[in-house]
Amino acid sequence: MPNVTIEYVILIPLLFTQVILFPLVASTMASNWQDSQRDIELQDVANHLASTIQQLYLTVNRDEILVGTVTQVSTIPVTVASYSYSVTGSLSDPPDGSAKILIFTLILDDVGNTVTASAVLGPNVNWIDSTLRSDSADAYIELQKFSNGTLTFSFGG
Repeated sequence: MPNVTIEYVILIPLLFTQVILFPLVASTMASNWQDSQRDIELQDVANHLASTIQQLYLTVNRDEILVGTVTQVSTIPVTVASYSYSVTGSLSDPPDGSAKILIFTLILDDVGNTVTASAVLGPNVNWIDSTLRSDSADAYIELQKFSNGTLTFSFGG
């Protein structure tokens, strides 16, 4: 009979540990994996947006392009992992003044995943504070070219 008691003393706590610990660990691992997947997908969107802005800049920042406004309909996906998101931008001006960096911050609604991407642009760029909502039906990127060569970017919609 003493062997049975020792087995119960050892095995019962081990069984309870397995019943409680394994589901908790599995749930935590699945949650971390989903969070990482959302970060990766959101980073892809951020990089695509930065690339689009750089292409617009390189296209319009030429002497052949006249003064005016260019509107680029948003090509970013409406949702990432079934969540909508918002995009904000801020312009950074390095001390040497040779270029400006437009930094985009994307925040996933309800879960809060946040990523950034940047687009290196020339010194003749301005940014108007604005927010792009991914679920907006008429979201767009606006670029205004002025006679002095200044290019002003903003989000609309």
